[in-house]
Amino acid sequence: MSLPSSRPPLGPVTTIKAKLALLVGASVLVAAVLGTVASAGGVSWWVAIPVAVGLALGVTQLLATGMTSPLRQMTEAAGRMARGDYDVRVDASASDEVGQLATAFNTMARDLAVVDRERRDLVAMVSHELRTPLTALGARLENLVDGVEPATPEAFAELLDQTRRLGALVRDLLDLSRSEAGAAPLRLGDVALSALVGEAVADVAHLGRDVVVGIEVPEDLVVVGDAERLRQLVTNLVENAVRHSPPGGRVVVAATTANGGWRLEVRDAGPGVAPEHRERVFERFGTLDPTTGGTGLGLAIARSVATQHGGTLSFEDPEAAEPGARAVLRMPHAAAMQTTPAPTQEVTVPVPVPPASGPSAASPAPAPTTPGAPGLQPPHPAPDGGMDALFGPFWPERELAGRRDLLLASLGVGVLAATVLPFRPPGLGLFLVLAAAGFVVAVASSTKGDWFTVTCAALSALLTGMVVLRDADWVVVLCVLTGAVTMLVGATRGRTMLGFVVAGLAWPLAGLRGMPWLGRSAKGLAGSANTTAMARTVAWSVLGLLVFGLLFASADALFASWVDTLLPDWTPDTLIARAFLAVAVGGVVLAAAYVALNPPRVEPETPRTPRPVGHRFEWLAPVLLVDAVFVVFLLAQAAAAFGGHAYLQRTTGLTYAEYVHQGFGQLTVATLLTLAVVWAAARKAPRETAADRLWLRAALGALGAMTLVVVASALYRMHVYQQAYGFTRLRLLVDVFEGWLGLVVLLVLAAGVGLRGTWLPRAALLTGATAMLGLALLNPDAWIAEHNLARYADTGRADWYYLAGLSDDATPALANDPDARACLPSRETDGDWLSWNLGRSRAEPFGDDFVGVSPGLRGSAAATATSCGTDTD
Repeated sequence: MSLPSSRPPLGPVTTIKAKLALLVGASVLVAAVLGTVASAGGVSWWVAIPVAVGLALGVTQLLATGMTSPLRQMTEAAGRMARGDYDVRVDASASDEVGQLATAFNTMARDLAVVDRERRDLVAMVSHELRTPLTALGARLENLVDGVEPATPEAFAELLDQTRRLGALVRDLLDLSRSEAGAAPLRLGDVALSALVGEAVADVAHLGRDVVVGIEVPEDLVVVGDAERLRQLVTNLVENAVRHSPPGGRVVVAATTANGGWRLEVRDAGPGVAPEHRERVFERFGTLDPTTGGTGLGLAIARSVATQHGGTLSFEDPEAAEPGARAVLRMPHAAAMQTTPAPTQEVTVPVPVPPASGPSAASPAPAPTTPGAPGLQPPHPAPDGGMDALFGPFWPERELAGRRDLLLASLGVGVLAATVLPFRPPGLGLFLVLAAAGFVVAVASSTKGDWFTVTCAALSALLTGMVVLRDADWVVVLCVLTGAVTMLVGATRGRTMLGFVVAGLAWPLAGLRGMPWLGRSAKGLAGSANTTAMARTVAWSVLGLLVFGLLFASADALFASWVDTLLPDWTPDTLIARAFLAVAVGGVVLAAAYVALNPPRVEPETPRTPRPVGHRFEWLAPVLLVDAVFVVFLLAQAAAAFGGHAYLQRTTGLTYAEYVHQGFGQLTVATLLTLAVVWAAARKAPRETAADRLWLRAALGALGAMTLVVVASALYRMHVYQQAYGFTRLRLLVDVFEGWLGLVVLLVLAAGVGLRGTWLPRAALLTGATAMLGLALLNPDAWIAEHNLARYADTGRADWYYLAGLSDDATPALANDPDARACLPSRETDGDWLSWNLGRSRAEPFGDDFVGVSPGLRGSAAATATSCGTDTD
């Protein structure tokens, strides 16, 4: 049967070109309309563009449903047919060229199924028909050989009869196969039908039945045909009639001309053929009475010959009040049209034999199964061929069912974000949105029991919690991004740095890869039994809420104030922005849920084994040269440390502060490159002998140890630079990053002891996320404020302009200094409970202390310089 499928949206369109034109036009129109609406509503481009692209892709997926589905089904069906399964059918409901191709494919599959079934039936039937006489013949011969049965002429005569039966069966099979295959071409010519029938009747005399055969054929009737094949046809019909006639019965063979052709009937007085069996008897081994001694192929051969001549052969109802069967042969061509009454001839077949005892139906051959029968199994719904071809084995999707729960949950997170995020600073509302998104991803995850996934999820949750602890936007952004990356890597179970990068790319790519799954999820949502009732309930509920809410809000000021508290800024001007935000956040959450549900293969199933170099010097020489460069650099550092500032300025012309500032970035890059050198050398160095392993540990161990000195030098340089020029967010962040690099170097040295480093990438990721979490817990803005105030107390120098730009996290530290209270701007503490976080909460008691600059001018260099007479760095 055909695959069950709903009518595709573009089903009525009859050409592929028109469908593609409508598809492209609709997608472009949706993107253009959404872009116009977003521009009119003041939606930011970084929200409007992804939403427009995503919805345009969704429209494309919706309209493209069914366009290529028959092609994918045909691909799968062809594979199954190649394995011998011909009962597959594809959906042919489309009216375009693809639908026509699907119809032709189903016709081909149906024909192949019939041919294959006939082949199987023939083999089974031939095996069955040959087994019985061969078994009997073998048993008789064994008895004769063993002396159980005497070797009499009668026994040999019976064996000879069985052998002849086998020969007749084989001959009939060959005749039938040649006839059906067209291997025996017709030799057409004029045939005297009366003489041919007489010869055919004489051919059945060997049956030895007491049956009279009457011939009613005009003497001068000449037809066109193959004389030998027509004789075989008539012989088989007469033989069949004689076998089923009772002793003393009569068989009549009559021929006439009619409708520009000729007609031949063979009538007998036997039990007849029931209407429901009249087609089955023409199948191979379709005999209804195996006791008659026939092979069951005669009628099949007769019909094949009739078909070759363009005629038909069938059993019809006998004439009124006449018993027996009536086989009718109709031929379309005649060489002569004769109307002379035919003389009657009587031929008696002597030697009576036991008569047929009545019709006995053999086991009927299975009826041909037509498409649509319950026995046929359609191919499973094929995955989306376009996406499978695009992503290949990197991101397969096998029998992934739609998840309407994840779709609804993601939409719910989007609605929550549209409700609580706009016009509020990051705080508790953002945490609720992130927690809800994390819960959706956790529910969707297919690797919940993996320790690495659980650890990454815990770190991600802790990093997300920083939005309610810190007011500094840069800390919140870094924590959220780090948590997202950690979550993705945990969901995909990456093991290498390349796998981590691919996991990060999988999130935006999921918007494309998961489009077919989204269609299945949406279809499942629409196909739910309660969908209509739910939609009706939601519509009436929203309508009642709006009507009565607006009425009561306009009637009572207190009620209106409560509504404003619950639903601030829900005006037509903000609805567009909220709608775009809901779609954007919902789409992002749904993409992450898809990655967790069906993670891509970010790592190869069989990791590539690195090929070491053939000679030790190929890797050792470059590494030793790098070691030598490090040694010279460390000697320079020692000279600068012991020579003092005077030696440094005399040699380089730089102050010490200028000297350390100049080289910090380069040292950080050198640390990263050192890790790359260690990675490359470890992959290429041979390890077969103890000497190879010793050289590897020594060369790379020395490089790692000197790298730790470089890290310490870089950190010391940054410390000196901060003492000279002050503390900033970037300098603190770089300090943390360099310290983390030093930790990674230590991990590399630990891995070098056992020469096994497969755990290193994951350890680096987890320690990096932990370092980010530690930086957020440190309260970096407060730390920067405290250290800058301490520097101000020692040197009298402070960058008040920079300190004025710090977040509310720094307010308690700044409030402790009288100069800060006089020189820094006042803090804004307004906001509802959804914008609450710990940093702003701790700054509220000091909101009136900073009176030097109004809140509107916060961060203004001119305002700060006017209100504070202290010089800035």
